[in-house]
Amino acid sequence: MSDDDDRLDEVAAELLTLPPSRFTATRAERATVGGALGRRIARLRKPTVAAWAVNLLVRDGQLGEAVELSRALHEAQDDRDAAELSRLGRQRRQLVAALARRAAELAAEAGKPLSASVADAVQKTVNAAIVDERAAAAILTGRLTAAVDLASGDGTSWSDAVAGSVPEVVPAPVAARDDLLARRARKAAERALRDAERARAEAERELTASDRRLAAARERADRASGRVESLRAELSSAEHDLADADEAVRARETERTGAAEALSAAERARERAAAAQDEGDR
Repeated sequence: MSDDDDRLDEVAAELLTLPPSRFTATRAERATVGGALGRRIARLRKPTVAAWAVNLLVRDGQLGEAVELSRALHEAQDDRDAAELSRLGRQRRQLVAALARRAAELAAEAGKPLSASVADAVQKTVNAAIVDERAAAAILTGRLTAAVDLASGDGTSWSDAVAGSVPEVVPAPVAARDDLLARRARKAAERALRDAERARAEAERELTASDRRLAAARERADRASGRVESLRAELSSAEHDLADADEAVRARETERTGAAEALSAAERARERAAAAQDEGDR
C-alpha cells in the first residue's frame, strides 16, 4: 500500500466514527490536503447509521471476542464436534445480542439513538463478522459505509461497503495457529471425558436398576421359600394323618373280617337249629 492509501484509511476511520451530523463538514476539512489524496477523501461516502454504529463498536474494541468465537466456530465445524457447535451457537447468539446492545449504547452516547430497524441491521452485521471470515476482515477495519446482511442473498461488494482498502482476511495470531493442535487435542480429551462420564452415569443407572431387580427377586424367593416350608410342614402332617388313617383302616378291616366270620358261624348254627326243629315236628 502507498502512503496515500494508508493516509486515506486513517482519515476514513476517523470520519466514519464521527457523529453523522459532523461527517460532511469534517470530510471537507480533511479534503483540503489537495492532490489525489484530497480528491479521494472528498469522495468518501457518509456511512449509514447502522454502519456508523458498528464502526463505533470496532473502535471500542468490542468485536475482538466475536472474531475469536468465529475462529472457534470454524474449528468446531472442521472437527465435526456437535457438542461444541451447540455450545458455540448459544454463545454466538448471546454475544451478538450483547454487542448490538453495546453498539446502541455507544450511538446513544454520541447523540444518535438507534431505531429498531437500524438496531436489527447492526445485529446482522455483527453476526456476519462472527460467521464469515471475509466479512470479519471488512467489518473490523472500522470503515464500514453500509451494513452487512449475509442472509440477504444479494452478495456483498466489499469495495462499496468499506471505505479505503479492504483486507483479504483477518490475520490469525501466530500463537493461535501454533496452538491449534493443542486445542484440538484438548477438545478430543474433553469429548472422551464426556463420553466416559455418560458411560459411567449409564452404568450407575443400570446398577441401580439391577439392585432394584435383585431386591425384588430376593423378596419373591423369600416368599416362595416360606410357602415351601409351610407346604412341607403341611405335607408332613398330612403324611402322619395318612399313616394313622391307613392303620385305622387295617384295624377296621380286621374287625370286619372277624364280624363276618362270626356272622357266618351264627348263620350255620341257626340253620342247624332250624333243621333239628323240623325233624322233631315230624
